[in-house]
Amino acid sequence: MVVPTPREKASTVTEVPTTVPRRRHLMDPNAPRKPRDPEAERRLQRVQQWVLSTLAVTTILHMSGGLVVAAAVMGTDERVAQVGLVVIAGAFAVLAVAAGLAIHRRSILSPWLALGAVPTVVGLLVIG
Repeated sequence: MVVPTPREKASTVTEVPTTVPRRRHLMDPNAPRKPRDPEAERRLQRVQQWVLSTLAVTTILHMSGGLVVAAAVMGTDERVAQVGLVVIAGAFAVLAVAAGLAIHRRSILSPWLALGAVPTVVGLLVIG
């Protein structure tokens, strides 16, 4: 009969099986998700609307401002082109305000559309 050495005895100790905790990012069928809170959903939707409208309006207004700057940089001998760019800038500004209103599900025909005329007025004063 072979007698194991103390080192061999230490290596043959049975290990206690441990359960691996389930990772939190994986679906656990034994612990379903909590039902969604309708109030939290409304708050999230409101924040998403504000973020989207801010990005959309800011992006379109940057393009409108770029058109006004382009009109200001042009030479005065191209007055018709300058006025055309300023009018197009105003049209884009009106579209920016309308996009913001539409994202918030408001009526597009609103007094707020008058803000779209601001780039046109400023542009005409600049190229003046």
